[in-house]
Amino acid sequence: MPKEEAPKKTAERPKKQIQLLRGMKDVLPEEQQYWDFIQDRLATIAQAYGFGLIKTPLIEETGLFVRSVGKDTDIVEKEMYTFQDKGGESVSLAPEGTASVVRAYIEHGMLSRPQPVKLFYIGPFFRYDRPQAGRYRQFYQFGFEVIGERHPVIDAQLMMLAYNFYAGAKLPVSLQVNSIGSPESRADYRKALIEYYKSRKNSLCEDCRQRLQKNPMRLLDCKVPDCQVLAQDAPQIIDHLDEESNKHFVQVLEHLDEVEIPYVLNSRLVRGLDYYTGTVFEIWPEPNAAIAPGTDGSVKQSAQSALGGGGRYDTLVETLGGQPTPAIGYAGGIERCIIELKDRAISIGAGYRPELFIAQLGALARKKALKLFEDLRQAGFKVAESFAKDGLKPQMELANKLGTKYALIIGQKEMMDGTILIRDMESGIQETVDFQKITAEVRKRLEKYGVVEKRDGKIPTPSADQAHP
Repeated sequence: MPKEEAPKKTAERPKKQIQLLRGMKDVLPEEQQYWDFIQDRLATIAQAYGFGLIKTPLIEETGLFVRSVGKDTDIVEKEMYTFQDKGGESVSLAPEGTASVVRAYIEHGMLSRPQPVKLFYIGPFFRYDRPQAGRYRQFYQFGFEVIGERHPVIDAQLMMLAYNFYAGAKLPVSLQVNSIGSPESRADYRKALIEYYKSRKNSLCEDCRQRLQKNPMRLLDCKVPDCQVLAQDAPQIIDHLDEESNKHFVQVLEHLDEVEIPYVLNSRLVRGLDYYTGTVFEIWPEPNAAIAPGTDGSVKQSAQSALGGGGRYDTLVETLGGQPTPAIGYAGGIERCIIELKDRAISIGAGYRPELFIAQLGALARKKALKLFEDLRQAGFKVAESFAKDGLKPQMELANKLGTKYALIIGQKEMMDGTILIRDMESGIQETVDFQKITAEVRKRLEKYGVVEKRDGKIPTPSADQAHP
């Protein structure tokens, strides 16, 4: 009988590589120094202005955002990540921070605390938006909320905080300010907008045609060029403010004048969320000469590149079930801030830089070096290492790349003698010292960096039981 042929092996198809979801971003270690810079500045300025840190969940009941942000906004209609959890409840990933902070203010009875309550947050938020420069579907924001006070000085102080945050980071910015008045004055203004746009409806983008029926004030916030042109001649809300709103706004500007914070009165600024009332403002980056100009030779500056924005939301606490409570807030995008820092080549310092590098040659030296690393770290030194490397050359290359001031080298001879080599990474000079005195020796050298003498006019070289430099 003929032998049966063994089945031919088919080549396995390579598995598809799983990639980052569209609109998401990995923050790699080399970029972390920018995030540390911003977070450190936030913590410092928050403490200076009396804000306490609050952390709210990433997931909330969907109704929280529908009631606060507004059911007719783009965020709720198009951008929220909404799903049913295993209990059948509709939940959403937080698209912004103010609603959650207000929910926490009500739920934890913060009305009983001394008012105003000042809270700030830093965290990720989510919107299924069209990805573009500085705008991701998971993005990071920081925010400052002042709840429980309506005095105009609070508005001015929050604007001063926002302006000083960027100015302190050497970012040139402009403060854009407007008032959208009370709900009653906005009702009159909406009628004027509808009348203005009625005969121009065919020139609007598809989204703005919908907005004309649902939320006409959002027409002024549209980024489509043709819609922006139409907005230039639209009625101004400042002409429709009620007496109380106008008085409040004038006092806000007087306070800004007093502290000499420059601002621009921007009658087109309305902000995009339903909960805003009265004062609204945004922080825009000043035109950057380092960026290529437009076709007309100018460098564009617009709300589309805004670093952040905010305003009053005096009715939101009550909308979400609390007592009538005035409030104001500001939120800024971290990614957009980092883009500006990079585009303008603004120095943020060197970030974390180790002072010492521990190099080892041989199995016994590696064990000794591991213990030394921990001892020096606990003593308060910034220490780096590459314990998995055997050769001295790659370890010294890494020490040089990290910018460490001194390398501490342990080889076979040093193990036998109970000593250690200290190498000045700038001059290359090495000195043998007693291992037991290493902490005091490196502290002395770091205090007097650069004053290291050769011993007996020689530069000792470590020996090893494995690799060599």
